[in-house]
Amino acid sequence: MTINLIANDENAGWRNWSGGRGTFTVAGAFGGAAVKLQYLGPDGATALDVGGDVTLGAPGLANFELGAGRIRAEVTGGTPGGLYARVSRIP
Repeated sequence: MTINLIANDENAGWRNWSGGRGTFTVAGAFGGAAVKLQYLGPDGATALDVGGDVTLGAPGLANFELGAGRIRAEVTGGTPGGLYARVSRIP
């Protein structure tokens, strides 16, 4: 299962994650930006950062493990261009 979170700088918003282990992958020109994986909190409104291991400041990937819920990629700072981000389930 692969979920696209950002495609050519267009953020897909909150997406459903069925839970388990996954890989967060980001590519493109960061221009000083950071891209972080976030999980929607139990109040249905608060975006919780998954953690420093899945906050990337350069193209790369990071593994994570989360329960079922809603996730998104959030871009902060800098002047990024042509960013792509996705999560893929690790069986």
